[in-house]
Amino acid sequence: MATDFSRTLSLLRQEKGISQRKAAAALGISQALLSHYENGIREPGLAFVTRVCDFYHVSADFLLGRSASRDGSMIDSEELYDGSAEKGSLRGSIMATLQKKLAVNTTGLLFDLLGRTNSREAITAAGDCIGATLYDLLRRLYRHSGGNEDLFATDAVDFDGGAVDAALLRSRAAYMKALAQAGELPPLNSDALTALPGIGQSTAQVIHNVDERAGK
Repeated sequence: MATDFSRTLSLLRQEKGISQRKAAAALGISQALLSHYENGIREPGLAFVTRVCDFYHVSADFLLGRSASRDGSMIDSEELYDGSAEKGSLRGSIMATLQKKLAVNTTGLLFDLLGRTNSREAITAAGDCIGATLYDLLRRLYRHSGGNEDLFATDAVDFDGGAVDAALLRSRAAYMKALAQAGELPPLNSDALTALPGIGQSTAQVIHNVDERAGK
């Protein structure tokens, strides 16, 4: 039975774009044994976990599903600051407040629905997609305001060359693959949206706004 470890192990290899044979050789085991690990048939020892962390440059906590961050940063959802209910934090800009509410409500609905799929891969990939978009917008704003880009680890040349865009595309591909493997998904249609006062209205507005711009 596939576990967080086995699924992450397989996804990391696919993300790196290498075959099981090449990954197994680099990790010092047979392809058959790696296949067993990736499919959850067998559990590895600590030495192998350490080699995997070094090879894919991730933490053991990420590999074992204990952290959504590759460096192992632990974020407790109960302690994480939630600004979704804040009012008046964007004084002087009604438009900014409106856009914030549309984004927060629609993002909330998305993750509520993804939570019902029980697909850690789809949830993580969706977060990566949104995170990459926010990173791009924030960095461009930071640059325009004259901020020191040392705050960001990605080199300015790599950023301008599309490194974050590439990360977004990889996350989107991982999201689509995860959805395809998630099995039965929660139903989502116009009737379901209208049954969700406030949140459904925000989501419908976001869909309308993007459709309108995409059609131009």
